Amino acid sequence: MKIAVIGQSLFGQEVYCRLREEGHEVVGVFTVPDKNGKADPLGSEAEKDGVPVFKFPRWRARGQALPEVVAKYQALGAELNVLPFCSQFIPMEVINAPHHGSIIYHPSLLPRHRGASAINWTLIHGDKKGGFTIFWADDGLDTGDLLLQKECEILPDDTVNTLYNRFLFPEGIKGMVQAVRLIAEGKAPRIPQSEEGATYEGIQKKETAKINWEQPAEAIHNWIRGNDKTPGAWTEACGQKLTFFNSTLNTAGLVPEGEALPIPGAHRPGVVTDRGLVLFGNDDRMLLVKSIQLEDGKMIPASHFFRGEDSSALELTEAELVTMEAVRSAWKRILPSVLEVEDSTDFFKSGAASVDVVRSFTILDIVFKSLIHFELMFVGQSCNSCCNKKRGLHSSASPQVICQVSLAQVSDVDKAVAAAKDAFKNGLWGKISARDRGRLLYRLADLMEQHQEELATIEALDAGAVYTLALKTHVGMSIQTFRYFAGWCDKIQGSTIPINQARPNRNLTLTKKEPIGVCGIVIPWNYPLMMLSWKTAACLAAGNTVVIKPAQVTPLTALKFAELTLKAGIPKGVINILPGSGSLVGQRLSDHPDVRKIGFTGSTEVGKHIMKSCALGNVKKVSLELGGKSPLIIFADCDLSKAVQMGMSSVFFNKGENCIAAGRLFVEDSIHDQFVQKVVEEVRKMKIGNPLDRDTNHGPQNHQAHLRKLIEYCQRGVKEGATLVCGGNQVPRPGFFFQPTVFTDVEDHMFIAKEESFGPIMIISRFANGDVDTVLSRANATEFGLASGVFTRDIGKALYVSDKLEAGTVFINTYNKTDVAAPFGGFKQSGFGKDLGNLILNIC
Repeated sequence: MKIAVIGQSLFGQEVYCRLREEGHEVVGVFTVPDKNGKADPLGSEAEKDGVPVFKFPRWRARGQALPEVVAKYQALGAELNVLPFCSQFIPMEVINAPHHGSIIYHPSLLPRHRGASAINWTLIHGDKKGGFTIFWADDGLDTGDLLLQKECEILPDDTVNTLYNRFLFPEGIKGMVQAVRLIAEGKAPRIPQSEEGATYEGIQKKETAKINWEQPAEAIHNWIRGNDKTPGAWTEACGQKLTFFNSTLNTAGLVPEGEALPIPGAHRPGVVTDRGLVLFGNDDRMLLVKSIQLEDGKMIPASHFFRGEDSSALELTEAELVTMEAVRSAWKRILPSVLEVEDSTDFFKSGAASVDVVRSFTILDIVFKSLIHFELMFVGQSCNSCCNKKRGLHSSASPQVICQVSLAQVSDVDKAVAAAKDAFKNGLWGKISARDRGRLLYRLADLMEQHQEELATIEALDAGAVYTLALKTHVGMSIQTFRYFAGWCDKIQGSTIPINQARPNRNLTLTKKEPIGVCGIVIPWNYPLMMLSWKTAACLAAGNTVVIKPAQVTPLTALKFAELTLKAGIPKGVINILPGSGSLVGQRLSDHPDVRKIGFTGSTEVGKHIMKSCALGNVKKVSLELGGKSPLIIFADCDLSKAVQMGMSSVFFNKGENCIAAGRLFVEDSIHDQFVQKVVEEVRKMKIGNPLDRDTNHGPQNHQAHLRKLIEYCQRGVKEGATLVCGGNQVPRPGFFFQPTVFTDVEDHMFIAKEESFGPIMIISRFANGDVDTVLSRANATEFGLASGVFTRDIGKALYVSDKLEAGTVFINTYNKTDVAAPFGGFKQSGFGKDLGNLILNIC
């Protein structure tokens, strides 16, 4: 179809790009005039493609459409107007002109919350469901017929930003494209909007965002998060206007002890605590605010409200001054309208948009490459390796070196272990109460949450993780893990045991659980931050200190994590980070006489070597999470669409770099061909690209050596006679990109049937209809036992199969559903010991 796109912003740009990818002809783009010399992203993208771009400051005057504007529009001959995000009033002469009319995106489930502040009101009202609507434009205010709606769950601490980023933006783009597809196919409905349930509360502005304190805590929380980040919910206190951000009702373990903050009209004074500002509703329930903006515009942590200005000036080294000027220069290129970039320059208020975040990383790559060096972190400070050895670190998505990282040597391991031992035996860590230890871990989790976008971006650059997945899983589950184990700190307890001599002599036996000391933790490269958190949080909760060796190719989130531990106030020497090679750093940790436990995730081969070293050294405790070849059995009586969806996830989640990935799928004969057909259709829809792109489904593999192994793995599969249905090759673009791959006709003796690929390669084998025991025997014919899965509607069959499968985790009608409270680990050559859940505390 010939389409006119009318709108603006990154959202409009993404819809425009997707429509062109679908084969539609965009005959013209109408967007807003340049602001401060900066073009809107939609207009900029269209100009690159040679599409006519119009930037009308207005479409009508005195209520009448401007004839010259309408004439320019009509000359394009559009068959459909698509308005993905439009802040201008478009006259009906334009709306009704195309043969197919006009469709508009709206961020609410119409008819509820009509108007420009719909997202705000969804949160303010405490709605449990939100979503978006694509409707046919008319001359009313969001009153046209409905075409398509999609909904999502509203999470308790969602803000406008999180809801938009998580659902409304990515799914809204897909929804706009789907709506156009329905129109092109003649299948687009026109469902009249009901007036029942329709609301219109008006635009939220700063003057109307004042907090009403005569409400329950939940209503106040909803008001604050519904106005976060714009326009900001505020109140008057201490003689000035205070604006509150980052509100939560999650106050578990919070004791409202601190300095009182009187608030006129509030049911009770607020309390400034070390976790933030505690506020009270008229129901005496608490809510917690973590950030406050002062009247002068300065944003501070709420916990710092009563602290005076820091009088000590920050002194930079000569190298740091050079770096600062390079960063300032990069900002200047991004913000051409700003005459001088000062320390106080506000990035977004100066005209930058969210798309510029990606641009800033591109520019700052050059700065990082030449000036920034990440170093070791132990004894509570950053320091160089004694040998001053460094390694250039590549981004997975490009051949560029993004930074230099110091490499630890054996002598550095000895220093770090000594620091950890001293912190355990003589430092503050061993003296504070378990409850105070928990408070520090809660504070660390809060800091990780405050820096979650930064951590997710580092994971995308360093590990190749798709940003949206990194935000939710890599970083999100890391935060959950620290919060979970923070709650366990003061609940690790012994017991009293009745013994034979208890009477008449009143003998009593008590058990007491004690920390073991220094724990060595060796982290893999597939989930750098999450694996660190899974192993570290439990060790710290039990009172131990840790020396952590991140994977040599992905150390950056570990080093950023170390920085946050210092901000959280965790004492020096408790957490030590040593980037470096496994053969040096990992080996020395395994051998070291003062390390009392090793936690390792990685290959079975290396795990065996570590276990041997720990036995010969000082008989350390060991927990190992090793290789896998997890079977997934799909029976003909399953929900096929769900089996396809979850089967795809079981293999391609995190680019297949997933320890519990389904290494082999067994599909019952009667649905085999249909299953394969649907999988291949879905694989071909996957977008391979920049992990920072929100629309990317599949990012780059972690590093070059791994990419080569995947290519060799596929070549061997073809050579042995398996059918390569799709994929199997490197994507011809810079970076370590590999095509999602599907093999069928895989027989039990083949290499790819027995060995783990650790990549996006789906291995499919048939099994005879109804032959449950034979397929179980084939599924269990592996030395690995980490995870497994079964899809069937028959609950009896599901329970029988799950009982017989030899794996640490069995998923039924789902996959990849791990949780911080559920123990995780395998047996056979997939290792022993557990991560997550309270069971891990028994080996710490």
